[in-house]
Amino acid sequence: MKDIVKKNILRRLKIVEGQVRGLQKLVAEDTYCVDIISQSAAVKNAISGVEDLVLENHLSTHVVEQMKAGKENMAIKEILEIYRLSKKR
Repeated sequence: MKDIVKKNILRRLKIVEGQVRGLQKLVAEDTYCVDIISQSAAVKNAISGVEDLVLENHLSTHVVEQMKAGKENMAIKEILEIYRLSKKR
């Protein structure tokens, strides 16, 4: 993983960690359901952003290396698996 991407992902995950702690607090304090759902959606969006960064890194590093090494089938298989996982959301 590229160092700059890794730092960015770790920073974002720390933010997500704080958001999840906030979400736990909202539930513990019997906060209005709509507010909890709103915070939960923010957590999902933040995780989605992390996934996007990881995918971009994977495509620009590992997949490129696989293609150059003649491992096109492996690269295609991985990309299709990621696509299938994304459709399950």
